[in-house]
Amino acid sequence: MLYRTFEAGFNGLLGGYRRSLRWVLHHPALMLSVTIGTACFSIYLYIIIPKGFFPQQDTGLLQGNIQSAPNQAFAITSERLGQFMKILMSDPAIATAAGSVNGTRGFGQINIQLKPLGERNASADQVIARLRPKLQLPGSTLFLQSPQELRIGGRGGNAQFQYTVQADTIEDLQKWAGIMLDGIKALPQIRDSNTDLANRGLETRLVIDRDTASRVGVTPQIVDNALYSAFGQRQVSTMYKPLNQYHVVMEAELAYQQNPDALENIYVRSVNGVEVPLSSFIHYESGLTAQSINHQGQFPSVTLSFNLAEGVSLGEAVDAVKELERQVRMPANVHGNFQGTAQAFQASLANQPWLILAALLTVYIVLGVLYESYIHPITILSTLPSAGVGALLALLLTNSELNVIGMIGIILLIGIVKKNAIMMIDFALEAERREGKGPLEGIYQACLLRFRPIMMTTMAALLGGLPLALGKGTGAEIRRPLGITIVGGLAVSQILTLYTTPVVYLYLDRVRLWLGSRTKSQPHLLPSTRA
Repeated sequence: MLYRTFEAGFNGLLGGYRRSLRWVLHHPALMLSVTIGTACFSIYLYIIIPKGFFPQQDTGLLQGNIQSAPNQAFAITSERLGQFMKILMSDPAIATAAGSVNGTRGFGQINIQLKPLGERNASADQVIARLRPKLQLPGSTLFLQSPQELRIGGRGGNAQFQYTVQADTIEDLQKWAGIMLDGIKALPQIRDSNTDLANRGLETRLVIDRDTASRVGVTPQIVDNALYSAFGQRQVSTMYKPLNQYHVVMEAELAYQQNPDALENIYVRSVNGVEVPLSSFIHYESGLTAQSINHQGQFPSVTLSFNLAEGVSLGEAVDAVKELERQVRMPANVHGNFQGTAQAFQASLANQPWLILAALLTVYIVLGVLYESYIHPITILSTLPSAGVGALLALLLTNSELNVIGMIGIILLIGIVKKNAIMMIDFALEAERREGKGPLEGIYQACLLRFRPIMMTTMAALLGGLPLALGKGTGAEIRRPLGITIVGGLAVSQILTLYTTPVVYLYLDRVRLWLGSRTKSQPHLLPSTRA
């Protein structure tokens, strides 16, 4: 019963295809126009579609970096860490969080575990977006990013993508890195822009009156030892216990380590054994200094990190930064370029047209050898624009970007879609060479006889791609573009290629005859379709 039902449905579908095919073959110029328009439309869609590198995944984890003011004390940064933890744990999508503070530079890091996807109503990027306004406290900012399974190079930073500025001199580097950072912060495509330039650290320089110090019997070495004992990490003893041992470190009390005024309370022992106040022969000067100067290659560099605004592709953000770069007009001794994932994206974007061209050229050569013809491979390749249109339209309708995974899907479509034309042309050529039929009669019978296997193989591939396109769960984002391109490409190409392939075949056969490869005249009447 089920078999008869499906068979009746297929016979009805075949009957409709037979009638519509006859109409198309009587109006070939219209279908040829559709074929050319489809090819042009696919190029247009490729130009306008948002482009990315790899899909943004929701791995269930967030990584946070605390960036504090250079002059902020370690104790204050530790206090800010506790405040950030309370803010994070108040979000309903966060399960656990653990953090620490770097004691040398006052920076911190927080690792966050999100609840499973079924227990939260927001993706990782949406959680970051709603927490962003709450994570800016006086003197400290917490930058969140969603770690990706696929990440290429680049320095570790407070955001996912990096742009590096290099210059010959520190002065030019700091000036133009600041200009670029201000410009990037104003771009609507970018969020969480920050810099690794730490040039606002506080510095206290001690100036010794050597004449006075000499009169009271104090040498620079004595001063150095006294300061190290008060503010350094001098180990003076070790306490031994049955299960462990403890180092005893001498230092001034915490209350006397907060500002340079503590130097007023430090005494040093002169060579004569007399206690001399440090302030009697030393004064101090405060200023700013760089905490660190990064280099890339031989030149000093500053790395600007940024995340993408919600709904913005990496291609749009890269274009915005490049336009900003053109507007600010950096001098010849200053230049900027993307690093890590953004740099790899630029390289892949430049190579995509060549990759597609190489794939088409390879297919053309293989088919040319198979058919011993320069013409028939073009007929088969004419089916590919419809697949490209379907794949790109599907990506646009689902608000997806064209990325590496989507490109893999399009390359797969080249192999899947061209088999429709191959099955038709194989039968048509066989009918012409062995049975003496004309091109029109041969391609007409080929379309009808190959309709069932074409539908079977296409539907098998299309249904196989549906789980990838509709799948959910951790890491589903990286598989979804593959399924979307396969389903969309096959859905459109399945309809168009059944009509465009026979029309292109007939037109190119006329070209072949015009070139003198065949002299047999072509029939102009369709055979009877009566049973």
